[in-house]
Amino acid sequence: MALWLPLLSLLGLIPGAAPAPAKLRDAGAQGWGPPPPALLGPARFALEMYNRGRAAGTRAVLGAVRGRVRRAGRGKLYSLEATLEEPPCNDPMVCQLPVSRKTLLCSFEILDELGKHMLLRRDCGPVDTKVTGDAGIAWSDFTQSSVLTPSLSHLYPEDRNETSVLPLLSKDPLPHDFSVKMASVFKNFLVTYNRTYATKEEARWRLSVFISNMMRAQKIQALDQGTALYGVTKFSDLTEEEFRTIYLNPYLREDTGKKMRQARPVDNPAPPEWDWRNKGAVTSVKNQGMCGSCWAFSVIGNVEGQWYLNRGNLLSLSEQELLDCDKMDKACMGGLPSNAYSAIKNLGGLETEDDYSYRGYMQACNFSADKAKVYINDSVELSQNEQKLAAWLAKKGPISVAINAFGMQFYRHGISRPLRPLCSPWLIDHAVLIVGYGNRSDIPFWAIKNSWGTDWGEEGYYYLHRGSGACGVNTMASSAVVD
Repeated sequence: MALWLPLLSLLGLIPGAAPAPAKLRDAGAQGWGPPPPALLGPARFALEMYNRGRAAGTRAVLGAVRGRVRRAGRGKLYSLEATLEEPPCNDPMVCQLPVSRKTLLCSFEILDELGKHMLLRRDCGPVDTKVTGDAGIAWSDFTQSSVLTPSLSHLYPEDRNETSVLPLLSKDPLPHDFSVKMASVFKNFLVTYNRTYATKEEARWRLSVFISNMMRAQKIQALDQGTALYGVTKFSDLTEEEFRTIYLNPYLREDTGKKMRQARPVDNPAPPEWDWRNKGAVTSVKNQGMCGSCWAFSVIGNVEGQWYLNRGNLLSLSEQELLDCDKMDKACMGGLPSNAYSAIKNLGGLETEDDYSYRGYMQACNFSADKAKVYINDSVELSQNEQKLAAWLAKKGPISVAINAFGMQFYRHGISRPLRPLCSPWLIDHAVLIVGYGNRSDIPFWAIKNSWGTDWGEEGYYYLHRGSGACGVNTMASSAVVD
C-alpha cells in the first residue's frame, strides 16, 4: 500500500485532495505561533512525502506550521498548513530553468492510523499566488462544434464498453485545442442537465471546475480495478468540497451512535445471485436533493422492504418524517441509521410519503400517530462477513449500509472497485441500500440503491465490487426488525 501513496497523493485522488482556497494561498506565515509538539511528527512526514523523489539540493525545508487534529475512525486526522522553503536551483541537469529561492504555502491532511502516517491531501503554491478560477479559458472559447477528441469521447459514450485515458497522467503537453473541446463537452453538460448560471463570471468558474473534475474522473478511471466508467454526471460542475458538503454525510464516521444487538446469522448458504427488485420488495429510486439525508433514505428503504416481507404490503414511506422528528440526528447535516431506527420506534411508526411528503429541508415535526402505517419492533447490526451478508439479504431483505463515496461524483455505470487507499473503509460518508448481488462477467457485485435520482448512475443504482470489503460496504450493515 505504501508504494501507492505518493502516486495517489500527487494525482490528487485521495478524498479531500481539493485545491486550497484562495485565502489560504494568499496568506503568509506572519503571526503564526510555534506549532504544538503533536503537529511536528505529521508535519515532518508531510515534508518527507513532498521531498520524495527530489534530487539532492532541490529538497524543501520546513518553515512555520499550524493546524488542528481530530479523531477519524480508528486514528487521528491532522489538517496542517505549513510554509516550505525551496532552495534556488541552477543545476541544468536537475532544473529546466534557473530559479531563485521560493517560499510555498502548503495544506496537508494526514491520517495517523495505528501509528502509521498516510498523506490524504497535499496542495502547495507560492505564497503570492492568486486563484482566478477561470483556468485561462474565456466564455468566448465556446464553440458549436460537437466533435470530441478521441481522448474525450468516452465522457458521453455511445459505446458504453469504450475506455480511454486522457494524456493527463503523463507529462505530455495537452492538445492545443483541448480548451475548445472541453468547452464543447461542457456545453453538452449544460444542455443535458438543464444547467444555468447567474453571471458570466460564475459560468467561467464552473467551466474551470468542470475541467478539473474531468481530469480527476480520468485519473479515477485509470486506477479503477473493476469495470466502472467515470465521466460526466449531473454533479460535474461542483467542487469536491461542495459535493461532499451538500450530498454526503461525514457524521457516519464521526459517531457510532446507538449500539444495536447482533442479528442471528442465517443458516442457509447464499444463493449465487439475488435481487429484491425482481421480487417486489423495493420502491422506486428517490432523490434526496441538496440535503445530506442519505441516512434517512437508507433506513426507510430497509423498513419498506422489511414491512413488505413480513406484512405483504410495499409502501413508500416518509423520509421527511425522520428529518423533522428524529432529534438524535442532524437532518440535512447528516445522521446515523442506528439513531433513525430508535426514532421510528420511539415516535410510534412511520407515515407514508403521500401523507408526509419530502421537502429536502428540516421543518417542524408534523408526525401524527393516527396516520402511521408502518411500525418496527427493533433493529439489528449485521455481520461484516460479506458471504454472511449475502445469505442474510437473500432470506431477510434489503440491507442498510454505509460506504465511502469515493468516485461516486463521476460514476456512470459498471462495477466500481477503487484502490483501497483511495476508498478507505474507515472514512465512510454515505448511507445506501443493498438490494441484491450477483456477477457480471465473473466479477461479483453488490446492487446498491442510491438516493440521487434516476438521472445518476445506472438509473439510480450503483454497483460495487463484492467480497473485498470495497469502500467499507461491510462495516455498518443493519436492518430494522418487523415482527
